[in-house]
Amino acid sequence: MSGGGGAAPAARLEHELAAVRRGFAQRRLGFADVVLLSIPEPRQLLRQRIGDRTRRRRHFDLHARLAEPLAEWYGAVERLDPGRVLQGFPVSLDSVTLPAPRPDRHDLSLLEDLVHELPRL
Repeated sequence: MSGGGGAAPAARLEHELAAVRRGFAQRRLGFADVVLLSIPEPRQLLRQRIGDRTRRRRHFDLHARLAEPLAEWYGAVERLDPGRVLQGFPVSLDSVTLPAPRPDRHDLSLLEDLVHELPRL
């Protein structure tokens, strides 16, 4: 990884990625068994922001900018480990809808494959 252009400096990403690798190796961190992913369109996000007077949403612009990278991240997770990411929210959550728990949630090789799958910074 190189360069910049993200929300944080590349050096911070490298530092945090090293910590994540250690966490995976020590089995303290891992992938979720399943992710229910819903990223609203920018207009919908803005409507929600305007309509909700109970929250300040100080970081709204940053979070809105991160929608596309978040979609890329979970798209890469799904390509590398199909079935781990479900688009949208199911009507009901029960054991039939969700996949079984995964024994490989601390898979360091999946983490490395994911890092290499992502665009360079």
